[in-house]
Amino acid sequence: MNKVLSFHQGRLPLLISMPHAGLQLTPAVREGLVDQARSLPDTDWHIPQLYDFARELGASVVAAEYSRFVIDLNRPDDDKPLYVGATTGLYPATLFEGQPLFKDGQVPSAEERATYLEQIWRPYHDTISQELARLREQFGYALLWDAHSIRSLIPHLFDGKLPDFNLGTFNGASCDPELAQLLAGVCAEAPAYSHVLNGRFKGGHITRHYGNPANHIHAVQLELAQSTYMEESEPFAYREDLAQPTQAVLRRLLESVLAWGVQRYGK
Repeated sequence: MNKVLSFHQGRLPLLISMPHAGLQLTPAVREGLVDQARSLPDTDWHIPQLYDFARELGASVVAAEYSRFVIDLNRPDDDKPLYVGATTGLYPATLFEGQPLFKDGQVPSAEERATYLEQIWRPYHDTISQELARLREQFGYALLWDAHSIRSLIPHLFDGKLPDFNLGTFNGASCDPELAQLLAGVCAEAPAYSHVLNGRFKGGHITRHYGNPANHIHAVQLELAQSTYMEESEPFAYREDLAQPTQAVLRRLLESVLAWGVQRYGK
């Protein structure tokens, strides 16, 4: 495997995870993809660029290098479904629109996928686990922000147009309810954008698995509609004119997370 993730260690008790930003493919996946999947349409496009201010804030950042078409880092290693209805698994078999992801007879083998689990999935999750443990040891608590984006219209997955900012806390289980309400309030103060808390996207495996308020680890997922910062059709271009005001809201959200931690824990 080539480099499977990038990691920057920050100075404050916040870790930002970007599990679906990767663009690399293994040979088996690259050769097997159907034509309409070759542009990697289901990528969380440009998320590292959109959050390029995070290091300046003092956050730690971990980002995937391999595409979710190889293995989905936001699914459990036992591949149990996270959502009722249409969804994708640990090893995606379909595009978000429901079409098959691989040509007939060209799905990666079980042996290849076992390698992806050990060499891509596990290092990413080991990094999250180790960094959260370090932050909790140093500060007494840790904050986890799982950063995602998705096309605003995908009829196969959800009805109608997705809200712009989709906050997920696994129905209140992954972070302190006070923090969740604070973040919803920040979104409400940005009237140019719509938002929802625990709507269609309540948080995937990363939010659900690592969020543990009783153990002072607070996790939030943000699923951002891609229409807020980019073109949603090929070539999936980043739009600076759209992205700048969206980044301002993102910065306020992350600053609010950090300020809440100081207020709650005293450091």
